[in-house]
Amino acid sequence: MRLESTPELEEFRKRVRAFVAEHAPGIKSHAGVRAPEPELMPAIREWTAKLYDAGFLGINWPAEYGGRPDAHPLESFIVAEEITRARTWQPIGAAALASAALIEFGTDAQRARLLPRIRSCADVWCQLFSEPGAGSDLAALQTRARCEGDGADAVFVVDGQKVWTTNGQHADMGYLLARTDRDAPKHKGITAFAVDMRSPGVDVRPLREITGTTDFNEVFLDGVRIPVANVIGEVNDGWRVAMSSLGHERSGVAARGVELFAALDDLLRLATSTSVGGRPALEDSATRQEIGELATRAHVNAAMIKLAQSRMLHHTEQPADAALGKIFFSELNHDLVAFGMRLQGTDGLLVEGDPDAVADGWWQDAHLYSRAYTIAGGANEILRTQVAERGLGLPRDSR
Repeated sequence: MRLESTPELEEFRKRVRAFVAEHAPGIKSHAGVRAPEPELMPAIREWTAKLYDAGFLGINWPAEYGGRPDAHPLESFIVAEEITRARTWQPIGAAALASAALIEFGTDAQRARLLPRIRSCADVWCQLFSEPGAGSDLAALQTRARCEGDGADAVFVVDGQKVWTTNGQHADMGYLLARTDRDAPKHKGITAFAVDMRSPGVDVRPLREITGTTDFNEVFLDGVRIPVANVIGEVNDGWRVAMSSLGHERSGVAARGVELFAALDDLLRLATSTSVGGRPALEDSATRQEIGELATRAHVNAAMIKLAQSRMLHHTEQPADAALGKIFFSELNHDLVAFGMRLQGTDGLLVEGDPDAVADGWWQDAHLYSRAYTIAGGANEILRTQVAERGLGLPRDSR
């Protein structure tokens, strides 16, 4: 692996850091990929639009839609890192996924209509993939779309249920997968759609989690009519559309390394201010050893990110790269915040809003949310199977 920064990239990083410091909409107080409170939405929409307007988002889009195709491939990673370093809000919604699908598979009319509204954040997108019986095994989805009519006047009528839809309560548009041929093999017969979330028959129901927030939603689709012009790609080719767009969204991986080092800094401060056996926890040898182990794992995680970036630049990516990075990050993140909870003892039970809670309850919130990272984007158990089969070439698991 050889991955070195250049003076041009360092200058770009300085510009991004200065822009974030001037325009960011404040500190994001909760851990993880969280949905904002409704009153924050106007500021976050404005912030997201400013990032696009400054050329820091949509970098790899075609030039006619505001992209900079000659930009260095690592610029998108730098933007994600600097936003995370400032502990502010990442761009909201599933616009990165939707735009990747539209750019690669959409029609000229779809791109002209939808991409400018993504850049201005007039439309917040959500991802309508997972279902109660189709999470890690996405190809098992059962939401149905049947075609009515012919030609340009045809519509698809959609019935089904989606779940774990982040920002569904804020979304204007949805990137939907639905089954259009029930007789086709499992990974066939699926079609991708752009759906207006204000359409009759769309019912978004927020899910309250153990953190007390409502980041995820159930979305019920009851006779929702989608114009044939909103099909992304070809009918019955939605699995390829979805897998391609998921492969394009990699910049968030870089932000995970920054997130871990920020939490590690917080852990060091916590170990200085809490006590073990009547003295600062940081003076306890067992505490120092555990922090040292967590720091070592954080540096290994950073090296894995750099390796994945290097392979991306040289077009030598391997099937296991993304899965390994996600597994390693999510389990290290859990162990780090769990140790922070243990350092606090019974004070770790104090929640946000309690005047005696450490860091206003951030550690408890982060600990409760850390399990979500081990499930979101594919449960770690499923990903380990993928690493074994696709990365190591081991015999397929019997199902």
